[in-house]
Amino acid sequence: MNVQLVDSLIQVILSLSADEQLAITDKLLENIPYPSTQELMQFAQNGGCFDFLQDEPDIYTIEDGEPIA
Repeated sequence: MNVQLVDSLIQVILSLSADEQLAITDKLLENIPYPSTQELMQFAQNGGCFDFLQDEPDIYTIEDGEPIA
């Protein structure tokens, strides 16, 4: 990696106006695909990050709290 080139580019970008920096950010990120809501739900479900909840006791019931109007 050309660290000197990267540092130079960063300095140039930081010297631009906020609008110009935003335009560069938009251009850099325009081709990055974002996961859909369905894909994010599948990641959360299959990824294991919530597995610890299986061991948690059910401490709330339908009678707890107040209904939302």
